Amino acid sequence: MRDCAVIGLPDPEYGQTVVAVVEPADGTAGSDDDAAAIRDHLRERIAGFKVPRRIVLDTDMPREDSGKVFKTRLRARLGS
Repeated sequence: MRDCAVIGLPDPEYGQTVVAVVEPADGTAGSDDDAAAIRDHLRERIAGFKVPRRIVLDTDMPREDSGKVFKTRLRARLGS
């Protein structure tokens, strides 16, 4: 994985839900198996309630001029 960002998106039950957006390494497309592997990796290292309910693989994350992930645009793209 090349980069990641964690954002909150509206959730009807909890108000907000945690979503991890992961950018796969160059030359890889990413798949549902990769998202499951990320989730398994996190479950071994952090408490279960901290593991994002949703993991999105995105090959083109929006960035500011400084190179940082533009989270506002990312939220808009994912349906906030």
